[in-house]
Amino acid sequence: MRNNIFRPGRALRLAALSVLFISSAGHATELLTINVHRDANCGCCKKWMEHLDANGFTVVDHVETNMSRVKKDLGVIPRLSSCHTAMINGKFVEGHVPAEQIVALIKRDDLIGIAVLGMPTGSPGMEVGGKQDTYQVIGLSKAGINQVIAEYPAN
Repeated sequence: MRNNIFRPGRALRLAALSVLFISSAGHATELLTINVHRDANCGCCKKWMEHLDANGFTVVDHVETNMSRVKKDLGVIPRLSSCHTAMINGKFVEGHVPAEQIVALIKRDDLIGIAVLGMPTGSPGMEVGGKQDTYQVIGLSKAGINQVIAEYPAN
C-alpha cells in the first residue's frame, strides 16, 4: 500500500479555510481529511479525489491491490459496494458521493457510512458532457438499515 497526499491547488484552499475556520483551524483540518482506497487502474477514482480536493478536503490516496479485502475490513457491506472506498472520522464513504454529502455525514451520529451505488453519469468523477443520471446517496445506520439521505435528479 502506498500513501500519497493529493493536493492540486492546496495552498489557496488552505488559506481560505484558515480564514473561514480561524477559531478552530486544527479541528477543521482534522474533520476534512479523508483516506481514499482505490485500485491503481481506476481513472474515475482520481477524478472523484479531485472533486474532494476542490471542495476543501485533504485527500490521502491509498493505492490497493485487493479492494474486496479493504471494503470488508472497513465495514462496507456488499449491497453498498461500489468503485472506491474512503474513510473519514471512522465512517465509510463508498463510490461517487458528492462532497456536500460527506460534510453532512460528519455531522450525523446515526450513520456509519454513505454510498452512491454504481457509477452514475454526472456524479462527481463521472461527469460526461453535462449529462446527469438520477442517483441517490444511501446512508447505513448503526442498526444496519439503509436510508436515502439525498437524491440527485437527472437533467
